[in-house]
Amino acid sequence: MTAVAEPAVTKPATMAQALGRALRDAMADDPSVHVMGEDVGTLGGVFRITDGLAKEFGDDRCTDTPLAEAGILGAAVGMAMYGLRPVVEMQFDAFAYPAFEQLISHVARMRNRTRGAMPLPITVRVPYGGGIGGVEHHSDSSEAYYMATPGLTVVTPATVADAYGLLRQSIASDDPVVFLEPKRLYWTKDSWNPERPTDVEPIGTAVVRRPGTSATLITYGPSVPVCLEAAEAARAEGWDLEVVDLRSLVPFDDVTVAESVRRTGRAVVVHESGGFGGPGGEIAARVSERCFHHLEAPVLRVAGFDIPYPPPMLERHHLPGVDRVLDAVARLQWDQ
Repeated sequence: MTAVAEPAVTKPATMAQALGRALRDAMADDPSVHVMGEDVGTLGGVFRITDGLAKEFGDDRCTDTPLAEAGILGAAVGMAMYGLRPVVEMQFDAFAYPAFEQLISHVARMRNRTRGAMPLPITVRVPYGGGIGGVEHHSDSSEAYYMATPGLTVVTPATVADAYGLLRQSIASDDPVVFLEPKRLYWTKDSWNPERPTDVEPIGTAVVRRPGTSATLITYGPSVPVCLEAAEAARAEGWDLEVVDLRSLVPFDDVTVAESVRRTGRAVVVHESGGFGGPGGEIAARVSERCFHHLEAPVLRVAGFDIPYPPPMLERHHLPGVDRVLDAVARLQWDQ
């Protein structure tokens, strides 16, 4: 008699819960995984992602560090060189900048410097982006810095399932990963099967979140829900928008993105980071190089303004919203 598989049991979970579960499971599966950062132990982190880890695994594996980001990442380099897998939490996006020298000079270069003899399996978790009413140094979108640094893998989830799956993949990687967590999505809920939590596409793979035929919205992280909302609103204008969630900024999935744009003939890149020198410029260039003869209009960008992050009362004007996305779509020369 052939056994019949039981249907998967799903339940609502937040992105924060999925991230915490990923850390817990990684630590349980591999004693070389160590979590470290400011307030990650006793407090459980500012966003409570690491809540309970110190109690379960001890403060030698979930360690509160001094307020010294360069020291935290420098210590992680030494730990990784001696066979451990440190997971570093940078409390907020802009707090990570003091550690940037360690990241550029050592973390990103060590494998190349040693001709492959010494990989550094370090995961650097960075809560990033706006939308929570944070003040300066608490709402930066710093992904362009990491994308421009050879030797780093850069990923960012937009769903509960990806939060778990991509973080587990990052911790398992033998190369350093900058794991960008969109903090305004921490409390978003989705149905998730915790018994099959790694059923997600691998790092380096983009996903079509919504199929469409009129134009492609290329986005990632905190802007994915914005683009999905814009795609629904666009139906009133007769536009059928496809939404591609990049998931991985480095490595970049040229195949999925190009296939989408070749089908639709039009593309808009959407992200919170500033437009000048931002990720959208690189993405638009890659699309143009690969899809030039299929494009019915130039690749457009919808981005944050080229200013330091504004005060909380002004962030709704600064961040790309549905109206700005639809304005860009309307500019895609539909009369041609």
